[in-house]
Order: sequence, then C-alpha cells, then structure tokens
Amino acid sequence: MLLGLAVVVALAATGVWNPFPGLWDWVDRSDPISEPDVVWQQRIGGTPRSVTIAGDTVVVEQRTRVEARSLATGTQLWERKADWAAVAGGDRDPVVAVGKLLVKGYELLDPTTGATRRRDDDAVAVWTYRNLLLDASCTDATDCTLSAWDPRGTAPLWTAFLPGVHSGLLADNPGLRGTRRLTAPRVDDGVGGPESVPPLLGFPVDGRVHVVDTATGRVLQNVEPGQDERLSVVGGRMLRIAARSQDGSCYFAISARDPATGQEAWQRAGVNLRTADNAGCAQREDPQGARNVLIGVGADGREAVIDGYDGRLLWVGEPGTRLVAVDDRYAVFRAADKRSVTARELGTDRVLWTRTASGKAGAALTPYAALIADEKPSRLTARDPRTGRELAVVRTSANALAVGPQGMIIGEGREIGYIRFGTSAGTPGRPGDGGVPRPGGTGPAGPDGGDNCGPKRELCPDPGGGKDG
Repeated sequence: MLLGLAVVVALAATGVWNPFPGLWDWVDRSDPISEPDVVWQQRIGGTPRSVTIAGDTVVVEQRTRVEARSLATGTQLWERKADWAAVAGGDRDPVVAVGKLLVKGYELLDPTTGATRRRDDDAVAVWTYRNLLLDASCTDATDCTLSAWDPRGTAPLWTAFLPGVHSGLLADNPGLRGTRRLTAPRVDDGVGGPESVPPLLGFPVDGRVHVVDTATGRVLQNVEPGQDERLSVVGGRMLRIAARSQDGSCYFAISARDPATGQEAWQRAGVNLRTADNAGCAQREDPQGARNVLIGVGADGREAVIDGYDGRLLWVGEPGTRLVAVDDRYAVFRAADKRSVTARELGTDRVLWTRTASGKAGAALTPYAALIADEKPSRLTARDPRTGRELAVVRTSANALAVGPQGMIIGEGREIGYIRFGTSAGTPGRPGDGGVPRPGGTGPAGPDGGDNCGPKRELCPDPGGGKDG
C-alpha cells in the first residue's frame, strides 16, 4: 500500500497522472436536493438572501456579494461585491441594481455580462418593478427628488419633489404604505420576482403619506393620519383605516378616497384588515393583501377579499376556511377539514381546481405558477394558476426561491437547483389566451408592454365613453 501510494504521489508530482482532483470532487459531491433530480445543482458561496430569475440568468443575492448564473446550466457568469441587490424589468429587459449600505448611489448591471449599464452617485433608496425603477436623491434632510426610469433607460421619465425621507428609506425597496402579502413556509417572499408598478404609491415622510401618481410623477395628496388611523394606498385609492378601542374590543372602519379629488369612493365598517395588535388597537402593520386587493375578517370570523378600488367583496370564505394565497386574479384557500386547498377566480363563484393537501400546506401565487409546499412527505408542487395543470412535482425539503416562465429555482442551505416545468407555464398574456393573465389588465402599454391604466383603468380615458366593466 505504501509503495502504491508513493507511485501515485510521484505520478501526480510529475504531472503524468493526478487522481486527487477527481477524488475530491467525488468526496465533496452534494446529494440531490429533490426527487426527481433537478436539471442542475450548484453550491454557492453563502446562504442566499434572495434569488431572482432574470431572463436567461439567475441572480443570487448574498450577504456581501451578488452573482449571476446561467439558467440553462447553472454555471457562474459573473460576481460582484455588493451589500444589496434587486432586479428590475421584465423577462426581456431585466437589470440588476446593486449598491452598498450607508453609501449613496447604485449601479445597474446587465444580468448576463455584469457590465454596468448606468451608474448613479446620489440616490439613497431604490424601488424595483417589472416596468419601472424609482430612486430617491436628497440634497438635505428636507429636499429630496424622486425619479422614475425605464429599467434600461438613460434619462428619467419624470421627477417629483418629496420633503425628505425617513430613516427607513435606504438601500433597495424600503417599505411604502401598501399591502402586506400572505407568507408561506418554504416559499420565499419574493418568489415571483418584481411586480408591475401600482398606479399610485404612498411614501411615508415625517408621519405623513405622500401619494404619487406613477404615470406622471404628480404628488396627488399629502395626508396626515388621525390619532386612531392608518393610511394605506391600494388599488388606486387612499385608505383611511380607523381602529377604535371600546368594551375590550377593536372596532374598525375603512374609508377609501380618490386621491385626485379627495372624495370618498367607498366605505366599510366592521372589517378587520389585521393592521392592529391587541394592545389598545394600535395599528402598526399594513393591511394584508396583494396588489389591488385587501384581505379582511368580518364580524362572523369569515375571511374576505375586497377590491381596493371599489370596495366589492370578491370572495367570502365559508366558516373554517382559510386563505393561504391571493393576488388580484385568484384566491387559494384551505378547506375547513384541512385536507385540501382550492383555487377560485376572484369576483366569480367558479372553482378552478382543488388539490389534496395537509393542514400545514402553504401556497403562493406568481404570474407563472401557483406553488404548494406540503409536508409529510415534504413536497413542492407547481400548477398552472388558472387550470390547475401540474407543471412540476418534486419530493424535497428545499425552499422555493424563484419562479420563471419555464421553471423554478429551489434551494437548501448553500445548494440551489433548477427544476424545469414539464410543459411551459406560458408567459403573461390576456385572460382567455391559454396562458397566465397579464398583470394590470388591458390598458395602454407601459415601458415593458404592461398596463399603466390602473386596476380599473381609472388613469386612462374611455375612448368609447362607456363604463369599464
């Protein structure tokens, strides 16, 4: 044995034959993270903070660096030192914004090459959307400028004045006054990638909320909430959510106003939007919901999905049912017997599909797939949101990190892998075209071909003079 080892060492030292790299690769080989196996599996330098599918690449944000990998093979394309990273743009025009904490400015990188497309030296905050990128620059504490950019543009589309920003507006996507999404175990919060920009955004500044029209940059409102109120901008409306403590209970009232005129558009009482905790009804959270819809709980304990624009009840659950995922198209809820989950189209009574699932199963809705994370056995399932057709089913304890048109990224620790859908989930399109409905409706195209008219076309004139249905 010693003689054989000496011969191998001699051959390796002279470069004739070196078995050690292959032997080490065999020892260090990772176990597959799913069954059936993924298309590719790679070990990255650290546990990812976020993973996003950007066109033909996978952008991985880590604690002190960001890297991009080929979606087809998983091989690393480039790596940069950065404290934060966020993806803007759609499937055909993505960019990666990167920067350092407590340092002004950011860079926009090409996700395929890592080359710098645009550099900014003054911005203190960046917000990334599918069809827009916003940044805020401040000359002093009370003089800030909000600028809107096409994701790959070189000149701002518009600018707006904001009288300062609070200390939370730093780095990428700091919190605005909107909705708070439902979360699911083993599904990353940003699994669906960047969303289209809402028609209106609410910027909290010094205890007030400044409502900005994202199509023009006009500041429509500058509102200070009442003592028992919380303000939120949802579905093109400014919501005043009041929570009053009386007789040991919290009493809620919602008033939705048109920010352009200040007139009340709708109101509801007795609906709990889960904004308050149990201590004196203090409202410290945004309402639950997604994009243009809100999630509320009625006095009878039944959950409901409310249209943020006109206040309609789009879905009301039966006693014991529980919402697990929602967007402005569909609701996925767990049955009262906790043995199945069901998807329903909002605003109709039509059940789209039902699947057997445990009482601890979580779910998430993305533009490309509805995800269900189940336990015992641990399993991830991707389904077409409209038809329920299975796109992928894998036995795994890994988390769902990102979903794209053709597949999804899963990860466990430092290992990430790509699962290709059995048949394409399609790209966002109009309802009824066989694909997934395009977010935003059917109005004039925005920078990425999306809709800038708002959830009910409230920002666009009706050429026919009729009422939009």
